Amino acid sequence: MGSSKYFTLKEARLSNNCPECYSNDGLEITFKQKLTENVFYKAITSETSHHMHCYNCNTTIFPVRWTDDIERVVKYQQRAVKPRPKSIKLKPLAWIFIVFDVLLVTVIILFVTGVISF
Repeated sequence: MGSSKYFTLKEARLSNNCPECYSNDGLEITFKQKLTENVFYKAITSETSHHMHCYNCNTTIFPVRWTDDIERVVKYQQRAVKPRPKSIKLKPLAWIFIVFDVLLVTVIILFVTGVISF
């Protein structure tokens, strides 16, 4: 029913040595933020993730393989990333349900109080 996607906040090239191929010009880290969407709304969450990839050896570099230098650079880049604020945008179907519910509650209240009768 609903789906979760991630959109890119920032991509940064790192000049550190790759732990796999030892090249110092192929590392790139990508920071992403989660976007949740379903029939009723689209929401940006506060959840962020990062992914490091070496384009020389075409390898994903997992945090277990990071050196101390890479960890320091990643922490610096994390501080530099400004995630978008959490937000929710209602879709037209949600607005239709809200208006319908308000009208239904209004009719029930008017019927119970005797203002209208069927």
